[in-house]
Amino acid sequence: MKGVTQRVYDGWRKRRSVPTRSVRLIAAAEVEAIYRVQYWDAIRGDDLPGGLDYCVFDAAVNSGPGQAAKWLQRALDVSADGQIGEATLAALKGRAVTEIIEATCDRRLAMLRGLRTWKTFGVGWSRRVAEVRSVARRMALAPRDRALPPVTVPKPGEVAKARAADTKLSRTPEGAGGLLAGAGGFAAVIAEQAERLAPLVDFSAPLKWLFAALMLAGVVLTLHGALRRIRAGEATAC
Repeated sequence: MKGVTQRVYDGWRKRRSVPTRSVRLIAAAEVEAIYRVQYWDAIRGDDLPGGLDYCVFDAAVNSGPGQAAKWLQRALDVSADGQIGEATLAALKGRAVTEIIEATCDRRLAMLRGLRTWKTFGVGWSRRVAEVRSVARRMALAPRDRALPPVTVPKPGEVAKARAADTKLSRTPEGAGGLLAGAGGFAAVIAEQAERLAPLVDFSAPLKWLFAALMLAGVVLTLHGALRRIRAGEATAC
């Protein structure tokens, strides 16, 4: 349930005077609202540096805002009272963000290792912290002032010619196979571009999900068009 427990969900709905229900029925808008109020605002996410905000936010969702704040405060060598206030934010000045990310993740992992359920969930927890550490470091190191690479937009006439050529080619066995190979190549290019742009773009929700949906839609449409042309070619041959 994306880290939202039944208890948290019940409290959220009761405060809004709506009937409680199973957390398995939670709506995406409710998840986003709970994330904002219960976790992001609680750890002062808007005031934390890029990368560290994600690091502490993920820890808050999984272990609670108070515990996440303590990991950060101990990494900063300030009083660990579980409340990120002005003293904690002031301690960040002049500090390397990547070092604070590393120290916070180290403390998070160390506490998880001490839990009795480590033997059962340790592999998944280790993977989660490692992923958070990697993504948070990339966010912290990403240059925010670099412009995105220019996008070349083909002219309408060029698009029409390309479509006509694809349609004609798809009616041959060689062309059909080429279209499918091209669709796979398209997916690979999209993945490569996403990886290349990752350091330049802050893929935070909901932008991250919108970008992923657009990539998936492009791949699906390309494959669908290729298959339709293949079938049309087979029908013509018969």
